[in-house]
Amino acid sequence: MSPFLAGVLQLLALIAALALAYRPLGDYMARVYSSDRHLRVEKWIYRAIGADPTAEMRWPAYVRGVLAFSAVCVLLLYSLQRLQGSLPGSLGFASIDPDQAFNTAASFVSNTNWQSYAGEQAMGHVVQTGGLAVQNFVSAAVGMAVAVALVRGFARSRTGELGNFWADLVRGVVRVLLPLAVIGAIVLVACGAIQNFAGIHEVGRFMGGPQEWNGGAVASQEAIKELGTNGGGYFNANSAHPFENPNAFTNLFEIFLILLIPFSLTRTFGRMVGSVRQGYAILGTMATIWAGFVLLMWATEFAGHGPAFEAAGGAMEGKETRFGIGASSLFAVSTTLTSTGAVNSFHSSYTGLGGGITLLGMMLGEIAPGGVGSGLYGMLVMAVIAVFIAGLMVGRTPEYLGKKISTREIKLAACHLLVTPALVLGFTAVAMALDTPANSMTNSGAHGFSEILYAYTSGANNNGSAFAGLNADTPWFNTTIGLVMLLGRFVPMVFVLALAGSLAEQTPVPQTAGTLRTEKPLFTGVLAGTIVIITGLTYFPALALGPLAEGLAS
Repeated sequence: MSPFLAGVLQLLALIAALALAYRPLGDYMARVYSSDRHLRVEKWIYRAIGADPTAEMRWPAYVRGVLAFSAVCVLLLYSLQRLQGSLPGSLGFASIDPDQAFNTAASFVSNTNWQSYAGEQAMGHVVQTGGLAVQNFVSAAVGMAVAVALVRGFARSRTGELGNFWADLVRGVVRVLLPLAVIGAIVLVACGAIQNFAGIHEVGRFMGGPQEWNGGAVASQEAIKELGTNGGGYFNANSAHPFENPNAFTNLFEIFLILLIPFSLTRTFGRMVGSVRQGYAILGTMATIWAGFVLLMWATEFAGHGPAFEAAGGAMEGKETRFGIGASSLFAVSTTLTSTGAVNSFHSSYTGLGGGITLLGMMLGEIAPGGVGSGLYGMLVMAVIAVFIAGLMVGRTPEYLGKKISTREIKLAACHLLVTPALVLGFTAVAMALDTPANSMTNSGAHGFSEILYAYTSGANNNGSAFAGLNADTPWFNTTIGLVMLLGRFVPMVFVLALAGSLAEQTPVPQTAGTLRTEKPLFTGVLAGTIVIITGLTYFPALALGPLAEGLAS
């Protein structure tokens, strides 16, 4: 079987699995976030944190809940890393340096999971399991809570109430993420991923010296890392490591976990606003962009000239022979079009245009299907922009889901869109202008520029993957990328929740013959075009200096 045909069959199997899970999971999540019932374990949690789950919140209170909870998480994770050398289960590793501890705390709390350290050589069992894995759950649940709050903004009227942040957070963890992660971990263990708390031991002798390795609760962390679109890795090799990703089946299963909740949330959206067709329209846009990017990546990575390319069947540099070009490309597209950042191959080793595709996937805002929660609310903000543009084209007041898109709504949506490009382009420009950041590049020219552009794009979009040629473990990059991750995560959330509150206060507008039908394929095309045009106008100059220049020169 040819490598290309194998990739096609894996793509079809993945689509079939996602289609089977789409309706039941989407409907289940809609019931979870609409229910008035609280489980016993949830009541215990509410008592422990002193929260009243029945109290409705307006958007400022919801924002305060998100920011206060996340700030406490940053402080706790930072402290845990700084104390690692004194904790049991540290495997003899020292405490993490202040700048790297800040970067890692910001990374995992913001659902980015950028790692400027080698996991198995820096973090002991307590930090990995009690710190990083816990943040994998709660950071994903925060994103889901914000998305649900925005959906309620569309679904409710004549009220500014968006639900209760603490109830949404706890339900996301207890009823959605935890059960799915347990199932995912069992599957991974059954297929060869490790799950233990073993210490450091010698596994063999290579290149004249001993090779030492430590165990860990890898399967459980791998499951929530993919399911919560967190990224990161227990080991430095990430999802290319056989302890994390043993074979071709687990590779496809991990891609399935990455895409499962983001795609299914469109069904949840449709159920909660009372029109599953609206959910299908958003799903159609996400799926079209995702499938298009997969085909583009295959076109760049399978096509190649010269004896090496022909012998390997394509661009195999930086890719695992266990997975091949098709599965590696599918993983790369899925992880950069979501805020996952897990990698089973080195994106820096892709062709110039292939690396540009991973960059562009993040620059779209990671909305196809995007991160857990963040993909849905990012796409809904783009839908507001698309409706506004379509309204201007036909001379009518723009409306979406029965809500008028007035000056206030469009300003909030525009601010949401501008935050990430400002962070990416601003910090990239400063880093290129200074001597110290440039010294971290192992490549010069267009590829070196792409390394820094990729780093800040990954941080601001809360992705976490990297072009491996950049040494990011420096005070400059640890500090600036940490700030970019926090600002890129929480500033847009403020605008999203403000938009939700504004929409919830409106009186529904009745549909007329002139209303744009946002559940039709025409709107799906308008929305996809709006996304591509806005991203292209924003990032094309930077892409032209990096991956496009490199790709056209090769």
